[in-house]
Amino acid sequence: MRVLITTDAVGGVWQYSVDLARELGVLGVECVLALLGPPPSPAQRAEAQAIATATLIETGLPLDWLCDGPKPVLAAGAAIGDLARAQRVDLVQLNMPTLGAASPIGVPTVAVTHGCVSTWWQAAKRGQPLDPMFDWHRRLMGEGLRAADRLVAPTASYARVVARHYGLRHAPAVVHNGRTALPARTSAMHDRALTVGRLWDKVKRAALLDTAAARLTVPFDAAGTVTGPHGEQVDLANLHLLGTLDGAALGDRLASRPVFVSAASFEPFGLAVLEAAQAGCALVLSDISSFRELWDGAALFVAGDDAAAYVHAIDTLIGDSALRHRLGEAARQRAARYTPQAMAARMHGIYAGLLADHAPRGKVAA
Repeated sequence: MRVLITTDAVGGVWQYSVDLARELGVLGVECVLALLGPPPSPAQRAEAQAIATATLIETGLPLDWLCDGPKPVLAAGAAIGDLARAQRVDLVQLNMPTLGAASPIGVPTVAVTHGCVSTWWQAAKRGQPLDPMFDWHRRLMGEGLRAADRLVAPTASYARVVARHYGLRHAPAVVHNGRTALPARTSAMHDRALTVGRLWDKVKRAALLDTAAARLTVPFDAAGTVTGPHGEQVDLANLHLLGTLDGAALGDRLASRPVFVSAASFEPFGLAVLEAAQAGCALVLSDISSFRELWDGAALFVAGDDAAAYVHAIDTLIGDSALRHRLGEAARQRAARYTPQAMAARMHGIYAGLLADHAPRGKVAA
């Protein structure tokens, strides 16, 4: 089997794609990783090139959420179709479903939705209708979802959101993401808190955690960028900013098992939470449906946007080492469910079923 998988080097889709391609190779699948958006870092490029069964192609095509209108996205979708034919792949996995709104890809297509502008907007701008300047994105997303032969989402929670938001008859199939544990040196437990992610992104609610950091008795570290690609900016006065950490540096941070915190109001999965859980960190998470689905019984949950409630949860764990150890071990055990091997096996089954069915192009997968 030979599969073309679209990816980008900007966010979690990169790590998802690389881990998936690596494990699909074990199952006998050759992968063509078609990169859209900015070029990868040297470390990312080396990571992809180290997979013997994968080929990385840097297409130079744009990411949909960095475009101002539909034309570049439609052109990118057509170019992906041309690439799929040139590479003689058996099927295509679009990690950017809007690409499927272009002319037919020409081979069976699986669309995996990791998030989109319109569903993000619901969480970031609660109660506000989508800005008309993004209507084109919602339209292309809906068209791409309907053009795909199979749909996949990383949690049942987000699958329901997508089905409702785009009026699909059936929710996408659920394939939980998996992650290879980060390498780390052995370290004693440190009394610190840590959050990781795109700090500039409003749905990560870094400003809320910054308020909490001012009231904590322990340091609160934050890894990630404070400036977004469109000039988005967040001013953080109390969090200890670490900048962007590579896998080794983040692994070392997690090895000291800080209390890991995510206050996200929108998170289709959350790979950073999984990485922390794999390291045995006790988790303090926002009480949103996707986190409940994945981590219920293995984390402390905080409802709403009350900074004092986050302070209380973090201080509780810092002050109760037995509870902290117990929750950290519960998180580690739960994380064992979410492996790249399990993710790849599930996706391989979807691929095989699709190819066996010889689903005609244009069939509505919803």
